[in-house]
Amino acid sequence: MPRFEVDPDTILLLVLPPIVYVAAFLTPIRSFRNELGNIVSLAIGLVLASTFVVAGLALAIVPAITLPVALALGAIVSPPDEVAATAVAERLAVPRRIIGLLEGESLLNDATALTVYRVAVAAALAATPVLTFGLLGRFAVVSVIGVAVGLFVGWVITIVRTRLTDVPVEITVSLLTPYAAYLPAELLGGSGVLAAVTAGLYLGRRSSQIMGSDARLAGRAVWEMLVFLLNGVVFLLIGLEISALTNQMDRATLFELAGLGVLISIALIAVRAIWIFGMAAWQRIVKRARQPLTISEATVLSWAGMRGVVSLAAALAVPTTLPGGAAFPARDPLVVVTFTVILITLVGQGLTLPLLIRALHLGGDEDTRHEESHARQKLIGEALRRIDELETKWPDHKPLIDQLRSSYQHRAEHEEQLHEAPGNEAEQELVEHRQIRSDVIDAQRDALRAMRDRGAIDDDVLRGIERELDLEEIRMEA
Repeated sequence: MPRFEVDPDTILLLVLPPIVYVAAFLTPIRSFRNELGNIVSLAIGLVLASTFVVAGLALAIVPAITLPVALALGAIVSPPDEVAATAVAERLAVPRRIIGLLEGESLLNDATALTVYRVAVAAALAATPVLTFGLLGRFAVVSVIGVAVGLFVGWVITIVRTRLTDVPVEITVSLLTPYAAYLPAELLGGSGVLAAVTAGLYLGRRSSQIMGSDARLAGRAVWEMLVFLLNGVVFLLIGLEISALTNQMDRATLFELAGLGVLISIALIAVRAIWIFGMAAWQRIVKRARQPLTISEATVLSWAGMRGVVSLAAALAVPTTLPGGAAFPARDPLVVVTFTVILITLVGQGLTLPLLIRALHLGGDEDTRHEESHARQKLIGEALRRIDELETKWPDHKPLIDQLRSSYQHRAEHEEQLHEAPGNEAEQELVEHRQIRSDVIDAQRDALRAMRDRGAIDDDVLRGIERELDLEEIRMEA
């Protein structure tokens, strides 16, 4: 294939805003707030520590590398991409706290790393010592601007979304929202990533008020597809980039860079483990944390530091040339080392993380199950109360009222049994009930297709009724 050239600035602009926005949108605020101290420690302290360790290692090993370029490399590989880790954890018996920490860390660590990255790249382009850029002061300024812009955009979009009723228009506005937060923040000198995260948190908290059921169902599917495609595009681009580099570099240089990537991967894993276990020990010594991290939780968090799409996008976004037209120093080595780090962490840690979780026997979260069961019982009680009121209001519809009451009373019995003894025969009975309902829905689908095939109904009639059956099945499975 020919080499596929993409403007470096375009990669960060197109890829990062929607990925970080939707992650923030789906983040549970209560868990985020409860673990804010740990999240800040991981997303700021650990990212900065990882950046400086990698930069020091690169300066010690790579001849003629400058400090700005070394810091840029450290910033590129320092933020973990927790998509893979949370996908694994949610399928296994893992406490909700670990998933919340991973999700919260992934929201803020990108802003930290990309702020350092931009300062380092700007220093390399200007041939200026990186320390003269005032790293800490710069980080504070861009963070404040980013949060302010994100809050303003979230407020404006909330007003707009409450006035929309057309699903395609709602989804279009939803897709444009992360860019509406990212671009103004970048133009004002702030963190576009932090603006997109803030807007996502703000709107996610208000999604129940500003979105209808159709928009929620369709929007979730659209966003899942979009994030999947964006991740895929970035991985394809890095593959094409590596393929082109293998034709330009000799094998010895490639193996040397791959070896450096292995050393950096080991360093990143070690720094993360030391930081997290140190944080857990500190919590136990000073006894300030309401719930200190356990050894098992610290072990899982330490091994869940896979790198992914953010590091790829940042590596591809490194400029190819300096203002004078000369090549950017060590850009190709940055790409190769980043790819090696991602390969080692994503494949090595990603494939072994499920084994580690099973070996630790962490167990699920009983509090979450009880919260859900308690909420369902409350909703069923409210439904039965409202049914009693409607019986007086609609006396001519008593058969329907009785049918609804019987259905909700049956649900109430199941929820009470599951709440008192989760995992007992009531749960098995619920599974069997779902299978029975699924068989009934499948029979209706078969009959519907048969009517369409013999010409009794047209395709638009089939699709309308089929949508009703699909929604019924989704509700049953949920």
